[in-house]
Amino acid sequence: MEPSRSRAMNPKWDKPKSKISASRKLSLKMLLLTRACEDLERERQEREEEKVRYLGEKLPPLQLSGLSLDELQNLCKQLHEKIDVVDEERYDCEYKVGKHNKDIHELKLKVQDLGGKFKKPALRKVRVSADEMMRALLGSKHKGSMDLRANLKSVKKEDVKQDKVLTNEVGDWRKNVEAMSGMEGRKKMFDTGGPAQ
Repeated sequence: MEPSRSRAMNPKWDKPKSKISASRKLSLKMLLLTRACEDLERERQEREEEKVRYLGEKLPPLQLSGLSLDELQNLCKQLHEKIDVVDEERYDCEYKVGKHNKDIHELKLKVQDLGGKFKKPALRKVRVSADEMMRALLGSKHKGSMDLRANLKSVKKEDVKQDKVLTNEVGDWRKNVEAMSGMEGRKKMFDTGGPAQ
């Protein structure tokens, strides 16, 4: 027996046995999960710190005491300009995120389409008579039999003989060409009123 054939028949050969025990696997999974939780917590704290630092740079604390009316109006204009810039940045970021999400969705669909392909099974030849097929399609409505041979045109032997005679009269096309060539052939055409055969 070939080794490849014995592997296909024996399910034990499909997967090699793991050298790690089940309890060891479980403890490794637990370690990985705790490490992942710690990493997520650290990333969350880093994001919070980055947010506080960014807001500190972009939004310094306002000092409104002791400002005149003109200075307050200038401050309001500056704040409005900053708000406009931030809104533009926010819109650009939202657009990019939406576009990336759409691309990700399309790629996921492509992956699903590629992964979901399957081989079409080979179809068997089934011999079914016309009556059986009509019975299967129409059920009890089908009445009578469909004898397709009865509907065929019957050919008489005399018609076949006439067809053979016509083909013999035409003969070889080379003979017709030789007979029609030259002045004699043209003369025959005019005498008979058509091509000579």
